Amino acid sequence: MSLAGQDSAARSIAEAVARGSYGRLVALLAMRTRDVAAAEDALAEAFAAALVAWPEHGCPANPEGWLMTVARRRAIDAARHRSIGDALFNELALLADEIGDSDDSRAGGLPDRRLALLFACTHPALDAAIRTPLMLQVVLGLETTTIASAFLVSPAAMSKRLARAKNKMRDAGVPFVVPERDELPGRLAAVLEAIYAVYSEGWSDPVGGEIVRQDLTGEALFLAHLLVELQPDEPEALGLLSLMLYAHARREARRDADGNYVPLSAQNPATWNAPMLDAAGALLRRASAYKTIGRFQLEAALQSAHVHRCRTRQPNWEEVVQLYDALLAIAQSPVVAVNRALALAERDGPRAALEALAPHADDRRLAGYQPYHAARADLFARAGAVPEALASYDLAIGLASDPAVRRFLQHRRAALRSAG
Repeated sequence: MSLAGQDSAARSIAEAVARGSYGRLVALLAMRTRDVAAAEDALAEAFAAALVAWPEHGCPANPEGWLMTVARRRAIDAARHRSIGDALFNELALLADEIGDSDDSRAGGLPDRRLALLFACTHPALDAAIRTPLMLQVVLGLETTTIASAFLVSPAAMSKRLARAKNKMRDAGVPFVVPERDELPGRLAAVLEAIYAVYSEGWSDPVGGEIVRQDLTGEALFLAHLLVELQPDEPEALGLLSLMLYAHARREARRDADGNYVPLSAQNPATWNAPMLDAAGALLRRASAYKTIGRFQLEAALQSAHVHRCRTRQPNWEEVVQLYDALLAIAQSPVVAVNRALALAERDGPRAALEALAPHADDRRLAGYQPYHAARADLFARAGAVPEALASYDLAIGLASDPAVRRFLQHRRAALRSAG
């Protein structure tokens, strides 16, 4: 082939990759750089390098992988040149660059670079409470504000926690090292928490409006699948994947044709992904065979109960409340308490649910938690406490980041006000 022909072929392949994979490559790179603009700049440089290298040396067998490797190195070089970012992130970026997808010795035998880095952030010297937030920031690229929201604390408080953790690692000389395979079970819980947090962040953007969040659910599902392959006898890994598949099977049903929010009770089960639900159920049964109860198994069991009720139209709120009781005993989470109260309302009525929520009224973690105020608004409305319901709707609407959810709540508030 002539030089002109090689150049034309290289451009054609680069253009095809750009059309089909640009957004995904930027999203993956931005998870590491935590900077979309920097990710786009690095990827642009990688495409430019491809147009120089490919005509001369031939197109690689895996053009996407070639571009990602070059872009990642350019991003690291740019960070060094600008002297930005903290030392911990730079050290982890270097470890990521050193671990090859096919180099089992550096990745500790783990089948994916990101999975290896997640386990590298679970050093025993770190407090257990900070391991998951650290992974979310330095490996998976979530912003501090997003991480703080997931843990129901202020961004300032989360920034301080992360800074203390990084300083501790630096001062104690704690290295980033991928643990050996026999160390993985003891470090698994924090990795599961991080993967689920990433999935939840992607789940909160159902229309895919932000480029970095478009692929978060897919990445989380991929990592969860890898964990099940890696640790097939870990019931909580099975439970997490089951939970995520139960949720993902209903993803498309959360919006109608006009983009309006559709709550679970109004969704048509025929629109759910039946094979995915079957896979979720099979995973949950596998997990239950180990006779070891954990948070993610209980959450998956709750999803299974909701799916069964919606499909059969047979109330099962007694079972649901019992599952929430068990989950609350394990998790001690105000989020679980809110969801339990909504189930309790179906079994015992809205007044009983409001009484169950009353002890949490002064919990500062719930002040900015939008579903808490939406739940209170619904419960007050059902109990006939219109002024309290309207006030709670105002808070829930103000805190809603999803425009479709905001419109849904505004419609309910308007209907309540007109009825009163």
